[in-house]
Amino acid sequence: MTTTDQQPLGSPFSASTSAEDIVAGLDLSGKTAVVTGGYSGLGLATTRALTAAGTRVIVPARRPDVARAALKEVKNYEVVPMDLADLASVRSVTAHLRDRLDRLDVLMAVAGVMATPERRVGPGWEGQLTANHFGHFTLACELYPLLAAADGARVVVNSSAGHTLTGIRWHDPHFHTGYDKWLAYGQAKTANALFAVHLDTVGRSDGVRAFALHPGKIITGLQREMALKEQIDRGWVDQHGNVIGEGFKTPSQGAATGLWAATSPLLDNRGGLYLEDCDVARVSAPGTPMDDGGVRAYAVDPDEAARLWSMSLAATAATPIIR
Repeated sequence: MTTTDQQPLGSPFSASTSAEDIVAGLDLSGKTAVVTGGYSGLGLATTRALTAAGTRVIVPARRPDVARAALKEVKNYEVVPMDLADLASVRSVTAHLRDRLDRLDVLMAVAGVMATPERRVGPGWEGQLTANHFGHFTLACELYPLLAAADGARVVVNSSAGHTLTGIRWHDPHFHTGYDKWLAYGQAKTANALFAVHLDTVGRSDGVRAFALHPGKIITGLQREMALKEQIDRGWVDQHGNVIGEGFKTPSQGAATGLWAATSPLLDNRGGLYLEDCDVARVSAPGTPMDDGGVRAYAVDPDEAARLWSMSLAATAATPIIR
């Protein structure tokens, strides 16, 4: 993949497309998907759409009881307890799934945290990088045999326009020299994008293609650790928490790009791309405003992606994907 591949394809969908629009007319019966965070916000909209089209959806959840309550009207799903920030928990789930499944058609990394207070997990790792990237990296590596067995699996990773805040801070990825919650979020979202780039590189010979995406601006549980005043000051919501900012999507609209990535024939034989508004995003120039869209070149750079992959393998001791 090169940045020249980061060009819109002329998708029939747009920023206003809903999850229901994407799956309308699709028959996905016989398919199995894993959707992290599949019980709230964009993840819930994703699970509803996939199951409505016939997909069996497995939802790893840090709060399984909450997940089952949220999904009670949904058919053809299963909740498995898992905490992305606890790699032992991730490995337990992947071992369980490898024992029970013979293939996995879609892995959607929707769960995430944003702008959280400083948290240290594992051996002192920064919490946002761990939950958003290391957890999903380990999940994908350990489930890879099932993805390879599907003969055409897709991995879809939710990044964000927040990646424009910073590339990977190679000098201090875990913020030992001073924590900044927004830079930590930006780095984690860049990591999500780079993860898809290299996973596609190593997986394409097995038919495993990977995509990252910006779902759009949506107020969901992702903002739960931000004070209301901060959201008001940013022009997102009013004093009652109602969305007033321009350009915000509904959760269903926010889920649409991920569902398009998982199902669109326009993306056959493509991968390692960053998507937005149900199409391939263009590369944005350094310094352009976050809300102008596009992806920074550093977030789709194959050398940066390979370097992050090596760092992530060393940190997590995930099972390598051997070529």
